[in-house]
Amino acid sequence: MPINVTMPALSPTMEEGNLAKWLVKEGDKVSSGDVIAEIETDKATMEVEAVDEGTVAKIVVPAGTEGVKVNAVIAILAAEGEDASAAAAGGGASASGSPAADAAVEGSTDDAKDADKRGYERSAETASASEGGSSAKSSSGGSESSKGGRVFASPLARRIAREQGVDLSGVQGSGPHGRIVKADVEGAAKGGAANATVSPATEAPAPAAAPATAAPKGASDDAILKLFAEGSYEKIPHDGMRKTIAKRLVESKQTVPHFYLSVDCELDALLALRKQLNGAAPTVKGEAGERPAYKLSVNDMVIKAMACALVAVPDANVSWTESAMLKHRNADVGVAVSIEGGLITPIIRKADEKTLSTISNEMKDLAKRARARKLKPEEYQGGTTAVSNLGMFGIKDFSAVINPPHATILAVGAGEERAVVKAGAVTVATVMTVTLSTDHRAVDGALGAELISAFKRFIENPMSMLV
Repeated sequence: MPINVTMPALSPTMEEGNLAKWLVKEGDKVSSGDVIAEIETDKATMEVEAVDEGTVAKIVVPAGTEGVKVNAVIAILAAEGEDASAAAAGGGASASGSPAADAAVEGSTDDAKDADKRGYERSAETASASEGGSSAKSSSGGSESSKGGRVFASPLARRIAREQGVDLSGVQGSGPHGRIVKADVEGAAKGGAANATVSPATEAPAPAAAPATAAPKGASDDAILKLFAEGSYEKIPHDGMRKTIAKRLVESKQTVPHFYLSVDCELDALLALRKQLNGAAPTVKGEAGERPAYKLSVNDMVIKAMACALVAVPDANVSWTESAMLKHRNADVGVAVSIEGGLITPIIRKADEKTLSTISNEMKDLAKRARARKLKPEEYQGGTTAVSNLGMFGIKDFSAVINPPHATILAVGAGEERAVVKAGAVTVATVMTVTLSTDHRAVDGALGAELISAFKRFIENPMSMLV
């Protein structure tokens, strides 16, 4: 029996990805665990492993294809002893427009959302292995029928049924596990099965058309393009990363009630300690000869200070959910890293427990792999807070947007010499302005002030981070 290899969900929120490269070709034999392809998500390039044994009978989705939906069939394996040509002809996506292919593509978004709700972190291939390689799960797209049973249909099939008045309870599905797909509904409509109206218990009625005078939610592309002379701009399509960043930032600003707290931190003691620690670093041998075992940056010490502050103020180390507050036991600090086309936030796990040298070397490795898009999902998903540092660009102060499920994010400005008053006299000190963005649902004003004050104490008394 042919085995369908499907587009994996490499993270709980992934809905589509780019098939960057095939590492096998038709006719190759593969075993469970073999790396067979590379997939580009909006954040990283990851390897895909086979979960079944067999011979590659057909590569359905060629290398370089963009926007491949999760759970869409990308290749077909012939099982042991099976003729490869027969498997290729009988696979789930052997022909464009076949019911099985439609099911694989149409149901992918629902499957990804179901996966998100379950919180799984394994690929769709692993999840579907127990189902004999089927790419569409029988539980997705289901709805209650007027007869009291469940009707399994793809989102596209349900929409067409609403538009054409087809009662899905009377339609025989030809997709995997009897799932109703587009072709089934169209066939039912042409064959006269569309006489029955859609039962309210089966499908919600299609929304009424908006009045012609209704105001649009936003300006359309065409409306915006009309504002500029033709030929005066270059149109660059959004990639997956840019779309994801835009979506998450809009969701954050629309759903998270931000408020902001700023303080000035004196850095002279921290800079002196940093210089002393770097000067005392032992040397190690590397490919380029001997080098220091570590080289601390101010940002490394900011990460440590933020983690220590969360431990000192544990009620601020939280995440908001609609049903409960999640109070975290560890201080996992995400760090915004700029990469081509956007940014990513790799996470220093248990940063409060790590030495400055460990944080420094771990951060250098994460940043390097982030720019090469080689991070694993667990290296940039989750975390309890984040740090965004634009000081290296000379930015004095700014406010960062919270990245849920975090309840806070610290925006770090440049350290600069400023005139300060001490004991009634004006003197010069190196000062850095930081701004804490806070989710008011989870962290109230006084608690946020306590957190940023704790951060300031650790920065201005850096030896306290070492004991």
